[in-house]
Amino acid sequence: MTNFDPNDIGIANGNFFGLPFTAADADIALISVPWDVTTSYRAGTHKGPQAIMGASLQVDLFDPLLKDAWKTRISTVPEDITIAEINSRFREIAEKIIEGLGEGISKESFSFDTELVNKASQELNEYVYQTAKEQIRLGKLTGIVGGDHSVPLGAIKAVSEQYQSFGILHIDAHADLREAYEGFRYSHASIMYNTLKEINNIKTLTQVGIRDFCQQEHDMIKTDPRINCFTDALIRQNGFKGKLFSEQCREIIDTLAENVYISFDIDGLSPDLCPNTGTPVPGGLSFAEVDYLLWQLVNSGRRIVGFDLCEVSPSAEDQWDANVGARVLFKLCIYSGHNLKISNMSK
Repeated sequence: MTNFDPNDIGIANGNFFGLPFTAADADIALISVPWDVTTSYRAGTHKGPQAIMGASLQVDLFDPLLKDAWKTRISTVPEDITIAEINSRFREIAEKIIEGLGEGISKESFSFDTELVNKASQELNEYVYQTAKEQIRLGKLTGIVGGDHSVPLGAIKAVSEQYQSFGILHIDAHADLREAYEGFRYSHASIMYNTLKEINNIKTLTQVGIRDFCQQEHDMIKTDPRINCFTDALIRQNGFKGKLFSEQCREIIDTLAENVYISFDIDGLSPDLCPNTGTPVPGGLSFAEVDYLLWQLVNSGRRIVGFDLCEVSPSAEDQWDANVGARVLFKLCIYSGHNLKISNMSK
């Protein structure tokens, strides 16, 4: 700390943003999960954590809303290198299944291989659960850096064990409420279905920016009383009619539980901010809009209990996706850290 200068260049030290905090003195622990086995359109999100790590060294550590934002005590759990190796092996199997289904071959023809992928995904979920649970035991607030959007399930389960009830703020282009997709039970397209099915104490799921979903997902949104969905179309239509975004944010936050887990799929943003993400969709939120929403959440009196950032996929040509992802991650970290201080002071 005595030698760290937040105004100087970022130095690669194994921590996101090159921050000087150790695992022992940190309040927030970031866990990298380089996994994209079930990605259905474009692979590459397994490269997200390392790309964000590199881009994070270019993030200026000053924030106009938070004095000494760089003092947010963030550490990085060393990445388990075996995850990338396992991901590569099972991604190859999954791609053959996905290609076959696209050619009209029946799911039954791939039943054995599909179960292999499902088993690998279950083991990944268990790794994330155990890793997050250990960090929580040590008193850390956990942040998952994906990887595709299937990866935070284990972390959400670990968080759920700490609270009688909690809710999820889900920022995404997709509803992610499919029971399974392409035969994969733990698909990136099923993360919210799985959380609602497997975690009993979720009080609310508030979805923001959704603009791509199927009839089955639409029916679940309409019939499950826990789900509040603020689609991108609704947000834009309200805006066209003169409804301020600030007012819409208040309505969104009013649906949230007292304890809030943030699940942030980067494709919730406009695709010009994440053109290489796995499944980009026209429309979406601006960086300023999600920044404003998150800041209003921080100041709403609710407690942020964990978060994830998923689906950042770097390009071979440029680092724009990683650049944006690093800045979203910085906001999630410093706002969660500030919220943690507020929550502790109110005890």
